Amino acid sequence: MAPRMRGPALRLVVLLLCVTARPGSAQPEPPDAAATSPSLAAAPPASVELHHRLIATLRAPLLGDTPAERAELARQAIETVAAQPGPGTVTHDAAGEAVRFQVDRQTVFFLLPEDVGGARPGVLLEAATRQTAHRLQAAVAEAREMRDPRQLAVAAATATAATLLAAALAWALFRARRRLVQRLDMALHRWQQQHPTSSLVGTYGRHAHGGVRWLATALAWGGALLLAELWATFVLRQFAYTRPWGERASLWLLELLQQFALATAGAVPGLLTAASIFALAWLTTRALSLLLRRVEAGELQLAWLDRDTAGPTRRLGHLVVWLFALAIAYPYLPGAQSESFKGVTVLAGLMLSLGASGAVGQAMSGLSLMYSRAMRPGEYVKIGEVEGTVSHMGLFATQIHTGLGEAVSLPNAVIAGQPVRNFSRLVGDGQFVLHTAVTIGYATPWRQVHHMLLEAARRTPGVATEPPPYVVQTALSDFYVEYRLCAQADRSAPRRRAEAMNQLHGHIQDVFNEHGVQIMSPHYMADTAQPQVVKPGEWFPVRAGQPDAS
Repeated sequence: MAPRMRGPALRLVVLLLCVTARPGSAQPEPPDAAATSPSLAAAPPASVELHHRLIATLRAPLLGDTPAERAELARQAIETVAAQPGPGTVTHDAAGEAVRFQVDRQTVFFLLPEDVGGARPGVLLEAATRQTAHRLQAAVAEAREMRDPRQLAVAAATATAATLLAAALAWALFRARRRLVQRLDMALHRWQQQHPTSSLVGTYGRHAHGGVRWLATALAWGGALLLAELWATFVLRQFAYTRPWGERASLWLLELLQQFALATAGAVPGLLTAASIFALAWLTTRALSLLLRRVEAGELQLAWLDRDTAGPTRRLGHLVVWLFALAIAYPYLPGAQSESFKGVTVLAGLMLSLGASGAVGQAMSGLSLMYSRAMRPGEYVKIGEVEGTVSHMGLFATQIHTGLGEAVSLPNAVIAGQPVRNFSRLVGDGQFVLHTAVTIGYATPWRQVHHMLLEAARRTPGVATEPPPYVVQTALSDFYVEYRLCAQADRSAPRRRAEAMNQLHGHIQDVFNEHGVQIMSPHYMADTAQPQVVKPGEWFPVRAGQPDAS
């Protein structure tokens, strides 16, 4: 007995026998694809490709062949027919429930209803037949074009011309970018020459120029990448072997643009909703600002709010309104439901919770200082070793001008943990308290010291007469008495307390020198020969004035 034929040779003979019947005679039908073994029915689908060109996808077994074997047999048959001379005409006709595809009246493969897939493959078979015939015609034409020297020469010449044109366009693109940057440099230089005192241009001109330069570079490179993609697509489509890749690149770009357009169109309703929410939030903050700014300016009085806390309340209200608006508008933002967006928000929340504990503490301390009204901008305070005028109270730090050419920024958490001495709170007209201390020995009459300190305060410009200055004895130490002069500055005093204190100290020295009293603190190593006391007859020196004995 002759050995049984196996492999693609047998299958090709069977297919040829199916199609070589004379016209008009009964054509044999391919066997039923369902009458196959379970192992063949479970075989994965396979694609019929010729030189990277997809022709059809086979899913059903036929004549004991798996989809992969059918695809390989069809590829060999198409290559064989394409290598033969002829017009390369593709035809198809019905062979039972299947469709037979022929090239120059030579059968290459069968398309079964089961190859189409879907719930009703028989209905979709006609559309799949037309699509497969179109792909097969293109594959045969490309296979013959690959063997045509004339076509290859034309494709090479076209690709070379396209390459030269793309290089010229890229050169022109980057040259235009350089000329644009040069013109911006010249325009900025002319503007600075015409407006030498313009602080806005001097501060932000270079930053704006750097931003425009970066934008021009980004646009140039983006245009170059788009040009490279178009060039590669065009060149790949000129050669039959690479034409499928060029078509896929074109389809990829079109699909990307389509997805972008569809995503943009789909995001419009959500963006409109989010914009409406943010518009309402802006109107709310606007109304809140108008109300609280009037309170801050003293034009409106509210029982539950004063001028000092109107500013912090306005900023806090803005923060609450915008956070609430963001929480409501979040589901309507594009990409809010994507896993990547959720992951980024979770990561941002984790980083904020771990790294912002200090900032939150500073902010809470700042709000505590603002609402406790311990100090206001413009008041003269002493916090620890820092003494000066409060210039700005922020949410995280407070800035103080010492009057000595220094600006000290103190964290609000540090201020909240220290006592604040306010020299302006009890003084009217926004001025400050002037006080200084001297230590004088017991040999000098205390009444004389009082009168000399008051005389020095009277001579100092800017010291208010109402309420009048006064002197108190704050300590009776072992070797001296500590006298403290307290006064208030009026509107004519220097705005810097350091300058006012400088003038007061100068007049104190002048008055004490005029009366022959030394400003020093005596320290004794042994008992003195004479007791350091003031005799009753010397209680009222002539030069110091004689007050009423009563």
